Amino acid sequence: MGENKQRMMAGDWFLPQDDELGADTVRRTGLLDAYNAAGATGPERTKILTELLGAVGDDVRIRPPFHCDFGYRISIGPRTFVNFNAVFLDTGAVTIGADCQIGPNVQLLTPVHPLDAERRRDGWEKSEPVTLGDNVWLGGGVIVCPGVTIGDNTVVGAGSVVTKDLPAGVLAVGNPARVIRTLE
Repeated sequence: MGENKQRMMAGDWFLPQDDELGADTVRRTGLLDAYNAAGATGPERTKILTELLGAVGDDVRIRPPFHCDFGYRISIGPRTFVNFNAVFLDTGAVTIGADCQIGPNVQLLTPVHPLDAERRRDGWEKSEPVTLGDNVWLGGGVIVCPGVTIGDNTVVGAGSVVTKDLPAGVLAVGNPARVIRTLE
């Protein structure tokens, strides 16, 4: 494994314009093209997800189109449903628990870019993991920012932007998302 991929996997600053990471992108592109193809069947899509993602539980359903950076940094628990047009930017680990419901147009984002303009122009980035507990429901258009963990049984209302961790068993809405009540 090359230096930039090692750095990416460790959550350190890395340069994504790298031959090895480029090859990983080509791999992902081919798999997602096949997954998102109109004629692909359920069994074919399951096989592709198993090859694309780091871990896939039983009865996971992702409606195409689906988009990700690499795929191998994504782990999805059993019986989770992901609706149309999901974007999981997985330069960092994306961990999704069991029995989650993810609405259309949801974005799970792990990349972080430098505030320093020169380093940003040079292309540096790093990542912070995104973690969803079991039985989390993200409404349509939710954006989960880098480094966020959402606890078990939490619901995030449509269009919310989650910038900080959310505890288990709450309803959160808004931009930034705020807890408005306990569910358990």
